[in-house]
Amino acid sequence: MGKDVIIACDFSSAEEVYGFLDRFQARPYVKIGMELFYAEGPQIVRELKQRGHKVFLDLKLHDIPNTVEKAMRVLSGLDVDMCNVHAAGTRKMMEAALRGLTREDGSRPLLIAVTQLTSTSQEQMEHDLLIDQPMEQVVAAYAEHAKEAGLDGVVCSPLESPAVHQRLGQGFLTVTPGVRLAGDAAGDQSRVTTPAKAKELGSDYIVVGRSITAAEDPAAAYERCLKEFCG
Repeated sequence: MGKDVIIACDFSSAEEVYGFLDRFQARPYVKIGMELFYAEGPQIVRELKQRGHKVFLDLKLHDIPNTVEKAMRVLSGLDVDMCNVHAAGTRKMMEAALRGLTREDGSRPLLIAVTQLTSTSQEQMEHDLLIDQPMEQVVAAYAEHAKEAGLDGVVCSPLESPAVHQRLGQGFLTVTPGVRLAGDAAGDQSRVTTPAKAKELGSDYIVVGRSITAAEDPAAAYERCLKEFCG
């Protein structure tokens, strides 16, 4: 599976996201998060798939196993390419998510687990979540739980990709937000790096938001990210 750049389409309406994507000649891989999905519902996914985009549906499910399994059963009908849960929901919940996502013919989207959000710092993790282990170890342990549950990979910072791959192998995917082009502001992210550095660290997918969506020429910024990460 080759590397790819996923654009975080953090817009509030279908009109905004279609206007943004109409500026591209390519059909980039896109991430649909809570804001857009809650505003527009499943139809936004269907329309983007019809337009030829791959879709990462980023809803980060985290609930009791039965609820997550039933929710994933619904999402499996949307033909997304990737979706996710929170690893903190436990292995039992992740196993339930996988059951719900798997269709009768055995096919399913990629399923990955969020380890620690890239907005979370070591200090916040210790103070707010009462987890006093080093971030890299926590992420790797959560990733191991996800693999044991049968998932395809994890969401983590590019900075943690080497530890995840070293512990779980190159075939276990790392999907990494917190990526900015050099010179761009970090925004609300704590653990960030550039596309070129993410490639060096071994990320399989990078998720890029404002460096592309807020750029004067988003298509050019996207091509720059592709060149740095996939070239």
